[in-house]
Amino acid sequence: MRTWFAFTARDLRDLVLSLLPTAFALWISAHLVTGVEYGSPFWLIASAAVLAIGDLLLRPVLGPLVAVLGPMVTVVLGVAVQLLLLHTALTVVPGLDLTSLNALWQVYLWTGLVGVTARWVVGSNDSRWVVRELLRRRPGRTGEDRPPGLLVVQVDGLSMPLLQFGLHSGTLTTVARWLRQGSHVAEGWRAQLPSTTPASQAGFLHGSTEDIPAFRWWDPELGRVLVANRPADAAVIERRAREAAHAAGRTGLLAGGGASIGNLFSGEATHAHLVVSTSRAGGSGRPYLRYVARPFVLVRSVILTIGEVVKELYQGWQQRVRRIEPRIPRRGWYVLLRALTNGLLRDLNVSLVAQALTDGRPVVFVDFLDYDEVAHHAGVARAESLDALAGIDRVLQTLADVAAVSPREYRVVLLSDHGQAQGPTFLQVSGRPLRDVVAGLLDEAGPTHPVVTTAAGEEMRGRVDVLVRDFGTQAKAERVSARHESEPVPSRDAVVVATSGCTALLSVPDAPDGRIDLAEFDRRWPALVPGLLETRGVGFVVGRRGSDVVVLGPEGEHDLVSGRVTGTDPLLAVGPRAAGDLLRVMRFRNAPALFVHSTVDPVTGEVHAFEEQVGSHGGLGGWQTQAVLVHPAEWKVEEDLRDRSVPGEAPLVGAATVHEQLVRWMREVRLRP
Repeated sequence: MRTWFAFTARDLRDLVLSLLPTAFALWISAHLVTGVEYGSPFWLIASAAVLAIGDLLLRPVLGPLVAVLGPMVTVVLGVAVQLLLLHTALTVVPGLDLTSLNALWQVYLWTGLVGVTARWVVGSNDSRWVVRELLRRRPGRTGEDRPPGLLVVQVDGLSMPLLQFGLHSGTLTTVARWLRQGSHVAEGWRAQLPSTTPASQAGFLHGSTEDIPAFRWWDPELGRVLVANRPADAAVIERRAREAAHAAGRTGLLAGGGASIGNLFSGEATHAHLVVSTSRAGGSGRPYLRYVARPFVLVRSVILTIGEVVKELYQGWQQRVRRIEPRIPRRGWYVLLRALTNGLLRDLNVSLVAQALTDGRPVVFVDFLDYDEVAHHAGVARAESLDALAGIDRVLQTLADVAAVSPREYRVVLLSDHGQAQGPTFLQVSGRPLRDVVAGLLDEAGPTHPVVTTAAGEEMRGRVDVLVRDFGTQAKAERVSARHESEPVPSRDAVVVATSGCTALLSVPDAPDGRIDLAEFDRRWPALVPGLLETRGVGFVVGRRGSDVVVLGPEGEHDLVSGRVTGTDPLLAVGPRAAGDLLRVMRFRNAPALFVHSTVDPVTGEVHAFEEQVGSHGGLGGWQTQAVLVHPAEWKVEEDLRDRSVPGEAPLVGAATVHEQLVRWMREVRLRP
């Protein structure tokens, strides 16, 4: 039977490995900073031990205090505690002397910087020691009596072909080890149209993807554009998904005490952190305590974030020097957004997941955006994108180590919400943004029909806004919300163009439901549909003709209701399941008047995003719909959930189906009644 203070040789090794980099960093800092003196390196190891012991003693005391404080106060308090611990470690050890308080800041920063470098060189990982130390504060449990738990890790944008490449290239070492040892199996599932995060996460977490036609769209019920990464809009989308799921007898995946971390939606979790739909100002600071109070963790994240800025500037310059195509300018806000994604936010998410696991939450769901954000700008399989993927793989090992010593016996499921396709942007192919193309075609009927487009910002921007709201004041949260509400209100004779990857949704606000018939388009704007089909980069247009929904291509059309094809089928390049996907979306209550899709190269799978993105998703073609599911080998995919409508294929189709499979697995291990 394990006791509270059971100590193994591995524990001792991990403890020593966790102290040596800190001691080494203190040794370097002592040589670089004037005002620190020491007599022997032994005293530096003793100082590192004082830091570790002080961390053990102070965090339980701080826990109840920060539970009633906001996250921002917790950050300030955490930094103050770190400086206090460091000051104590440099003054109570008899062989050390700190001659000035000004030197304290310098030692803090230098020790953090050297510690990051030292841990990278040595390859040490102290997560196992940290978690075992935490678990010793509560009664130990044997492996046999631990209740079950589920950890779901979403790698945003990872496609099945790229997973296979990552296994061979050494990018995904943790996943490769799971698969080769036989603990897990991997298979692809098909993300339905739209292949976007909001649709898939609504499916995973709530069991419904209805009435989510894209990442952003004109909503006739609200009379405005909905954008999924805005907190107010995400709350509306979640409410609708929850109502649809409840009507079908389904509850949220995380209902009953689960934790949602870094997601768009809550999944009915009782513990939601950095979740867009539940974002609010302030709140408890307790979930962030481990992150901000543990010595050098916060400064490490800041240093890594700055390093990501330097790395991005260099890698963007390398793309220009080597003339890699296709490429887009990688400057402005993206540089900081990428740095936050791969640095501070990744570390914060890991800390929050570790807290949820050690607290014994029954189901934990976390989304890592790192790869998806970089791939949008650098390319689907470029070196920097694979580097971001490798970083997530290292996080997987850390979380697996945490899960192994948590109060519950967690099974780990790895999945993605969609893949990505690559190609030159529509602007690069046609020479004009889609907004200008539509405006020019409308003007041929008279200059009285303005076009209103939605801002196509990065998905990551919404997560950063959530971070600002969570750590900021109520006034700051209101300013963030107000910025999103500053878009122009379309006039009655406007056409709204909402882009999402290689798809664009055209809606007509003066129509009762935002959509009109193709015949009405021909009457009001006769040049619009023919002009779009003649534009280089546009593959097909979907609209309504009476009760039928038809796909129009340059040389033919496909009736989605009857299946009748005239001329050359415009859907040849996007596969046999595309017709059903398009018909499903066009029957949504908030479906557009026209659905525009870029061309798809039938050989390379390249698409042309209507936003400035080299890698994109949201539509059909390439790797966009080829998502990933890696699950424990003892859990089998239910045969009745597989879709066999296409001969020779039997995948899971749609995120709502993946939700159903996850729920069945949860019932199998008695996580659900």
